[in-house]
Amino acid sequence: MNAPAPLPETRPTAVRKPRARWWAVRGSLSPRTAGLLTAAGLAAPFLIWWLYTALGLNDPLFMPGPGAVAERTWNWWQEDGLWGDITISVYRVMAGFLISALIALPLGLYLGTYKPVQATLEPLIDFIRYMPAVAFIPLVMLWVGIGEGSKILIIFIGTFFQMVLMAAEDIRRVPMAQIEAAQTMGASRSEIIRLVVLPSARPALLDTLRITCGWAWTYLVVAELVASNSGLGYAILRAQRYMHTDKIFAGILLIGLIGLLTDQAFRWLGRRAFHWQKR
Repeated sequence: MNAPAPLPETRPTAVRKPRARWWAVRGSLSPRTAGLLTAAGLAAPFLIWWLYTALGLNDPLFMPGPGAVAERTWNWWQEDGLWGDITISVYRVMAGFLISALIALPLGLYLGTYKPVQATLEPLIDFIRYMPAVAFIPLVMLWVGIGEGSKILIIFIGTFFQMVLMAAEDIRRVPMAQIEAAQTMGASRSEIIRLVVLPSARPALLDTLRITCGWAWTYLVVAELVASNSGLGYAILRAQRYMHTDKIFAGILLIGLIGLLTDQAFRWLGRRAFHWQKR
């Protein structure tokens, strides 16, 4: 009887080091590591800014240091009504954004679902979305006046058209196999939209809202150009006239901070609502 053939020589499988997994395509990080990297990414620009000013490389008139900006922010809070400026700016941004979402999401659903609606409206929306929102300021002042409605309308114009097209694209990404399976089981058109399309597209639609809410904040200064006497954008423009560069920095940083908090709120909502989806 022939002897059994020897088994092929096996080599021990190399164990990847934890750091090597950081750079894997779509790899994962532990919460602690992710938190440390996030803190480092946020702190690095401020550290460079502080170092640049501490070494005396800046002209304080054009590049104030972090300490001067912090002092100006405190004085703004104590003496110049910073809380009121924050409140009115948040109101304007969220009002324009929410009105835009209430109209854009249903319209995006129709654009992404029905080809006749897409063929009719999408070229027009594509055409309008390339028009800069600031160019509408004279018309908005003529149509609406110089009250709160004009500022909200500018933010609406800046976000609505992009939101419609992004929502339509989210609807189109719903796999056709899911729709065909529902049709095979006898689902009506409304049931397909309500029970298949919308549940499948909800995570992407929430991301669209998160992104376009960020765009709404970028239009705040433009909106507050319209005969405003309050708000963070107005304060930045007023500070420019008197060369209060530290207040300009403070206003910009506050807008960025509020926008970051809004973004994180959307992310938290997504994790809570769609916990089954790996982020």
